[in-house]
Amino acid sequence: MLPITLDPASEHPLYRQVYDWFQRAIVSGQLRAGQRVPSTRTLAIELSVSRIPVLQAFDQLKAEGYLQTFVGAGTRVSSSIPQETLGRSGRSIHPSIVRQGSRRISRASARSKRAIREPYLDSYGAFRMHLPALDQFPIEIWSRLVTRNARKPTNETMAYGSQMGYGPFREAIAQYLRVVRGVRCEPRQVMVVSGSQQALSLSARILLNPGEAVWIEEPGYPGAHQAFGAAECRLIPVPVDAEGLDVEQGLRRCRSARAAYVTPSHQYPLGATMSVTRRMQLLTWASQRGAWIIEDDYDSELRQGIRPIAALQGLDSDARVIYVGTFSKALFPALRIGYVVVPTDLIHAFATARDAMDIFPPILSQAVLADFLQEGHFARHIRRMRLLYAERCSVLVEALHSQMKNVLEVVNGEAGMHLVGLLGAGLKDVAISRRAAHNGISAMPLSSCCLQRPPRGGLVLGYGATDRVQIQLGVRKLMLTLEGAMGTTALR
Repeated sequence: MLPITLDPASEHPLYRQVYDWFQRAIVSGQLRAGQRVPSTRTLAIELSVSRIPVLQAFDQLKAEGYLQTFVGAGTRVSSSIPQETLGRSGRSIHPSIVRQGSRRISRASARSKRAIREPYLDSYGAFRMHLPALDQFPIEIWSRLVTRNARKPTNETMAYGSQMGYGPFREAIAQYLRVVRGVRCEPRQVMVVSGSQQALSLSARILLNPGEAVWIEEPGYPGAHQAFGAAECRLIPVPVDAEGLDVEQGLRRCRSARAAYVTPSHQYPLGATMSVTRRMQLLTWASQRGAWIIEDDYDSELRQGIRPIAALQGLDSDARVIYVGTFSKALFPALRIGYVVVPTDLIHAFATARDAMDIFPPILSQAVLADFLQEGHFARHIRRMRLLYAERCSVLVEALHSQMKNVLEVVNGEAGMHLVGLLGAGLKDVAISRRAAHNGISAMPLSSCCLQRPPRGGLVLGYGATDRVQIQLGVRKLMLTLEGAMGTTALR
């Protein structure tokens, strides 16, 4: 289906109009080398013309080398278009050259453009953050569920859906959250989103006005910095200690903040669990100030050795908590399915905002994941992954203690799929992260999680997708990287 428009009243014959369209499309890159084009019969039917002018145009295009015909493979754009043809026609056909100077975009987009993609994000070597053990995912079970749902789709799974998501999936999520996380919710409060990042962006857009202050954990999740920054909120860094976000520090820095973003069950990235005292302080502040709490429960299922910590939302008696979760960490990132649990009086606001954004989430993957949850596959997978990640964490901690004890201090290696190692004085974590990426190691700098310069640099090391052998080799490479950064071999 090509966007060709023919003008019967034109002074140019029909075959020439067809020829001119293909020649322009090929030279400008609209049609790429090797791309298949419709047959002359099909194209003639689509254009409602005789096949003769289409045949004439194709014969001319083949003669000039724009098209090639392959037996059994149809007609395709030539992979070796003459350079002299491009040189003669390219400038007149494709004249749009961006003028020098600034082109106006929004303030939020301008800030986003300044973000630099660090090399550690391009490496899938040892210690890559946010990756689970993909080779351990029960792909056969998943494939069977996909086939089951795709083979006999219903009108409900093929037509327009609710802004909040697929009903049976929301019911499965609500049941899971009530039993496992202690969340108080009904299915109608659950909105399915494309990962936790969309949940944060929606929350910022719906709950906060530009310029309003929001508490952000320091250090904290960079994605939260982006989401609330894009909404032009004023970010207030609040320090984190062994009990989680320091509420008293938040009150001193900005008592009038309109929201607080927290990861209470497993603080990102330091791994602390927010104490009951801090949780009650935070809820009291939110209730008294009419503020919101965005609780990101990003990997609560993966706590090692003990049952998951109950969600902060379950303690909320004033409906001030927006609860965010995701399946990306527990299953696989490309799934792009998360959820947000909203108070009942905000359901309409979230649904309206979602309708303006992308109307509703894709349904097939929700139906598959609903079966995955309801048939117990998710629970079994989580139990296996907890044991696996506990083993990998133990191997990593032992390797770091034995090889890097003098230069890397391990912080809280008891949950999730990553841990933090604090660097010695004078070592810059961004520079070390870049050197490590050059050596095939993905080590996220701790300072990338901070709004202010941290008193001490560090590296965030993921072990979810890094097996025992890769961990040992990765630690050795990381040690060599630090030796190179310090210019000495005295670290051993």
